[in-house]
Amino acid sequence: MTAKIFIDGEHGTTGLQIRTRMAGRRDVDLLSIPEAERRNAAIREDLLNSADIAILCLPDDASREAVTMLAGNNQVRVIDTSTAYRVDPSWAYGFAELDKMQADKIRSARHVANPGCYPTGAIALLRPLTAAGILPPNYPVSVNAVSGYTGGGKQLIGQMEDQSRDDAISANNFLYGLTLKHKHVPEMQIHGQLGRAPLFSPSVGRFAQGMIVQVPLFLDALKHGATVEGIHQALVDHYAGQDIVIVVPLEESKALPRVDAEELVGQDRMKLFVFGNPATGHVNLVAVLDNLGKGASGAAVQNMDLMLSA
Repeated sequence: MTAKIFIDGEHGTTGLQIRTRMAGRRDVDLLSIPEAERRNAAIREDLLNSADIAILCLPDDASREAVTMLAGNNQVRVIDTSTAYRVDPSWAYGFAELDKMQADKIRSARHVANPGCYPTGAIALLRPLTAAGILPPNYPVSVNAVSGYTGGGKQLIGQMEDQSRDDAISANNFLYGLTLKHKHVPEMQIHGQLGRAPLFSPSVGRFAQGMIVQVPLFLDALKHGATVEGIHQALVDHYAGQDIVIVVPLEESKALPRVDAEELVGQDRMKLFVFGNPATGHVNLVAVLDNLGKGASGAAVQNMDLMLSA
């Protein structure tokens, strides 16, 4: 029997990408709302309550509203792609590779919070080190990142692609989040198991999709005896047994002249690199992913498939 899936917000960037990934699949029946009726609360509520799984691709407040429309309906399962529930302990966090048990938690959950694109990269790098005791709880973590402009949704896409607009952006690369109060910080801290909030500095480049997330570290501030090789091995051990998060071999990383933010565009995987200089005691952890792939829509479909396999 096919599963009924309703993408609430299917006409937005993330929703369209999810639809594309499910095109041609015979195991799901996509319930759809005409774009002209997308603000019709009665139709939305009916479709939400008719689905086996509702995937919410909405702003935070609209996602919370959608969840209230399901009050009393214990049959519909939900994947939310907003930031509304990512640090809510009653929701399963939708990063299946977080630890060895997370995929099963997602598989059996009624409510799943899809991770943010930046946190996906940062947590992928940090969680193995905190779990292994290599990264002290109160280490002052910094996260630096650049994303393709599609991560900002339709408004930013328009600003970057249509230079005739009054609000067009001409910069090839720009830094934002200058108040250092980005909404992704609590998510990074909680799921990265950090004792203090990381300093997060995001930026956007003039490319549509792709992302690089960097976490620089000092070896002498880590667990005594920490080495570049030990850090790399902690990542390898943490992600053993799956094929979504790929830890690049150290020798391969050493031979690279550069890292391309667009390397995994169109893919739903993520690559992790460890670059280090033992002489200076510096290490740079790097994650590369598609901000709309493993960073958003690809992760949502992965979580849906886990839930359908229950």
